[in-house]
Amino acid sequence: MRLIAGDRSIESDPAERGGELLSRLWPEQEWVALRVNGELRDLLSPLGEQAAEGQIEPLKAEQLSEFPELFRHTLSHLLAQAVRAHFAAEGVEEKEIHMGVGPATQTGFYYDFDLPRALSEDELPAIEQRMHGLVSQDLPLRRAELSRQQAEQAFAYDPFKLEILSGLPEGAQVSTYSQGDFTDLCRGPHLPRTGLIPQSFRLTSTSGAYWRGDERRPMLQRIYGVAFATEPELEAYLTRLEEAKRRDHRKLGKELELFATDPMVGKGLVLWLPKGTLLREELISFLRAEQRKRGYQEVVTPHIGNLELYKTSGHYPYYADSQFAPIRVDDEEYLLKPMNCPHHIRIYAQRPRSYRELPIRMSEFGTLYRYELSGELNGLTRVRGFTQDDGHIFCRQDQLKEEFLSVLDLTLLVFRTLTLQDVRFRVGTRDPGSDKYVGGDAVWDQSERQILEAVQEVGLEYSVAQGDAAFYGPKLDLIVKDAIGRDWQLGTIQVDYNLPERFNLHYVGQDGGLHRPVMVHRAPFGSLERMIGILIEHFAGDFPLWLAPEQVRIIPITDRHLGYAEEVARLLQESGFRAGSDAGSERMSAKVRSAELAKVAVTLVVGDREEAERTVSLRGEGGKSRPLSLPDLLAELSERRGRRSA
Repeated sequence: MRLIAGDRSIESDPAERGGELLSRLWPEQEWVALRVNGELRDLLSPLGEQAAEGQIEPLKAEQLSEFPELFRHTLSHLLAQAVRAHFAAEGVEEKEIHMGVGPATQTGFYYDFDLPRALSEDELPAIEQRMHGLVSQDLPLRRAELSRQQAEQAFAYDPFKLEILSGLPEGAQVSTYSQGDFTDLCRGPHLPRTGLIPQSFRLTSTSGAYWRGDERRPMLQRIYGVAFATEPELEAYLTRLEEAKRRDHRKLGKELELFATDPMVGKGLVLWLPKGTLLREELISFLRAEQRKRGYQEVVTPHIGNLELYKTSGHYPYYADSQFAPIRVDDEEYLLKPMNCPHHIRIYAQRPRSYRELPIRMSEFGTLYRYELSGELNGLTRVRGFTQDDGHIFCRQDQLKEEFLSVLDLTLLVFRTLTLQDVRFRVGTRDPGSDKYVGGDAVWDQSERQILEAVQEVGLEYSVAQGDAAFYGPKLDLIVKDAIGRDWQLGTIQVDYNLPERFNLHYVGQDGGLHRPVMVHRAPFGSLERMIGILIEHFAGDFPLWLAPEQVRIIPITDRHLGYAEEVARLLQESGFRAGSDAGSERMSAKVRSAELAKVAVTLVVGDREEAERTVSLRGEGGKSRPLSLPDLLAELSERRGRRSA
């Protein structure tokens, strides 16, 4: 087969390994990997028939930062080798250690183990030291290809590897990678030798992980590591990791008494405590008011629906694996509501519609239910019951662009208000080769073109993610960066020609004929649960005044000042503030500390002078205080609350 490398055209055999080819072309150079038609490949793998007429791009060690998955994946194998050596020192045979999978991640790697005993995190430094030693030994990696039967014999001691192999066709060829005395079942890619791995890696934690994410399967021990091309990158990431731990919404949610989960209630089901409910309702009130300004009509729909409704929409069976099992009632089957859109469609269909009525904008803070595997549940950001700030617009074709841009404007307003202002945009289109989408090519081409025209009209910089569309239409996703630089996919806007057709929706046009409306799906928050989890971490629990569950706490210096503290609290309550006085028996300094830990937005102290002068002492950053008259206090707090994003 003929390959192109730079300005050279060369002949190669599909069985030739990448490293052999590069050594033949540039014997004086050391390469660590190559790209074939843009696909990253290691030097140990055969080029294969798919490389025919391909473009070859060799990669050097100094380019490792461009493709960290190579050294991160290789590190996962070193981790497994080091864990085996760690237990071998206790007399444990390697075949007593069973291994799941060990992929690279966005920041590092992990490996899942079934171990003779649980490892403590105190043992991680010793295992990490063994890994550094394996890097220093500069062990060459070796790749071998086996038949499925040969692989089953080689890994007969490991039930997890055997299960992986059992999912392959009978005559399949599989590959293994080895370094030193360690061999693992793996597709690659890897570095050609361990000495090329940057030493800037760290083992960070362990956790339990169900095999293949299924709570019905064995619980394995997962060891996590992070890895970067340089030490400064590693140190910067570890600093961010510590900051993320400090901001963890699960930790802060418990400390600030915002929400809870309870095994008696059920996994992935959130109990909103009084303070968390205040926070949640404040967000709802804010968005509800903005939606009313834009002509949305709020609706309420049931928590369950007839299974036929979701079959017509396509949500069942397309997403059957992520939905709870149907519920049998008399001679019908019902489903816990996974989506609001079919319900809103049936509201639209309750009576004939005229072109004069369009656009019709419906909104609902509707609770939905999705089946998530237990191993994937995570605080508020991955749950089984959640409330979506859902909205659906039914409009004419000539109204679509204006409605799309109006939704985009609303979504960006939401993000600005919540100080999530670093936003990038991603257009999700269909993959023409996939069968997961409903509707014809002409409809898809039209809706994708309209989204692209809309974002181009307002000058947005965007990327395109082929295959990322919803099953019924393309979408624009908004990805925001939080206070510590993490990306979150939040708001989404989707254009849909297919569901109106599946439900046979119409409106009477100006010509007296029946016409099909276009749907726009949108959810600026995404879900209240996930958004609040993100906001807890974004603000580190220090919410702006308008959003804080407890806005003002008044602290009397002694008990004789309690009456004045309560008077100030009542004055603030009458002006709509969530305020209260601290009548506890602790000293003033302890009360101030308690308010800080509770992350009260504003702390006021009152004593003899404040009571005599009808003032308060407003505590600021660093414990500094300044006096304010009561009218000035009301004016300042009202101005801060009105700014919202302040």
